[in-house]
Amino acid sequence: MAMAVEAVVERHTAEGDLSWREHLSRDDIAELLRFEDWRSGWSIAFDWGVVFASMALVAQWPNPLTIVLALFLIGARQLGFAVLMHEASHRSLFAKRAVNDWAGQWLCAYPVWSDMAVYRSYHLQHHAHTGTERDPDLGLVTPFPITRASLWRKIVRDLTGQTGVKFARAGWKRSVARWHEPAGRRAAIGVVVTNALLLGALAALGHAELYLLWAGAWLTTNTLLTRIRSIAEHALTPSLDDPLGNTRTTLGRWWERLFIAPNRVNYHLEHHLLMTVPHYKLPRMHELLRERGLLAHACVERGGYRAILRRAASKPEA
Repeated sequence: MAMAVEAVVERHTAEGDLSWREHLSRDDIAELLRFEDWRSGWSIAFDWGVVFASMALVAQWPNPLTIVLALFLIGARQLGFAVLMHEASHRSLFAKRAVNDWAGQWLCAYPVWSDMAVYRSYHLQHHAHTGTERDPDLGLVTPFPITRASLWRKIVRDLTGQTGVKFARAGWKRSVARWHEPAGRRAAIGVVVTNALLLGALAALGHAELYLLWAGAWLTTNTLLTRIRSIAEHALTPSLDDPLGNTRTTLGRWWERLFIAPNRVNYHLEHHLLMTVPHYKLPRMHELLRERGLLAHACVERGGYRAILRRAASKPEA
């Protein structure tokens, strides 16, 4: 383990001559990259705990208010699983690669109809070409700013399931197209098995209908929160050529971290600077950068997600 951390430190300190790295020592980077597997295990357990607690809330007090609350809580945790899958794709979720990949797929990716293996190659292109024409995520952020009316139309499409149905159709077509590939079959089977296990567990407890909360959140609130996250991370950033200016960290309030930014996903600037820092170390990295005066002019939003959405919807109506 020590040799593995040392190798990563060597790579990060040898790559390029980015000035911000001069302010972090080898010991700083080694500490940031050191795994604490129990914390990743806690993040997974917490996310699933919130999901089941939300379902239990509806089972105990079924009414429109608890259903809406549960949909938002579950949608946020589904984003949380995607965040942890993303971390596993960087091989920074668990120290042992086999555990990292198994947990990333079976506990995080498959339940939310995703495949870490496909995501990994796609996502690394985003890191290599952030903000350029070769960035596969460029289309998510280039339209901004948009009008307030346009943003509200997107929100309505998300919350009414229109966006989610579009994603579901695309996912189905992708699964069918990849069925002839062993990896594609494994992913399709993983999605079916994990969701069948969830449905079966709820049925065994006498509440199979609660699975509708899981499916409903995936189709609605999860798509909205994923959209907000994408806007916050890269839309309207000040400098594509500056690693401290082409990606945004958003310092959200506690309720924003609960409902919008699970598993420290709001520390996105820090993640792009050192993409193998585990999520639970990103706040510490933020503090190190702040203490050393590197964030004074960096792309850090201190007004929360509302401030970002306000700017994203600042284009005047025609």
